Amino acid sequence: QVQLVESGGGLVQPGESLRLSCLASGSLFSINTWDWYRQAPGKERELVAFIDSSTNTYYADSVKGRFTISRDDARHSVSLQMNSLEAEDTAVYYCYASIHGAPYWGKGTLVTVSS
Repeated sequence: QVQLVESGGGLVQPGESLRLSCLASGSLFSINTWDWYRQAPGKERELVAFIDSSTNTYYADSVKGRFTISRDDARHSVSLQMNSLEAEDTAVYYCYASIHGAPYWGKGTLVTVSS
């Protein structure tokens, strides 16, 4: 079975950087588009970034210029490099992919930006 697992979350101070990764495992598959979402307490889950099979990317306005999404198909993984982190970036971050027509979500990794 397919499983997505995020890693890299933690506590950082404003202005610092963090790199999140998500690894897919469990079966043979192809992933067209990888997404990163985040959800802060009391807020709706929002799309942060995505990258498609041609490496076209999208970023939410709130993270443009600070975050970079990348993929490594040989490792079946996607990463999110987060620079110049702000308190407003505090949230649980989730990776998402549609694999053979089925939706898969990671369980999330918590990013806390605080002094």
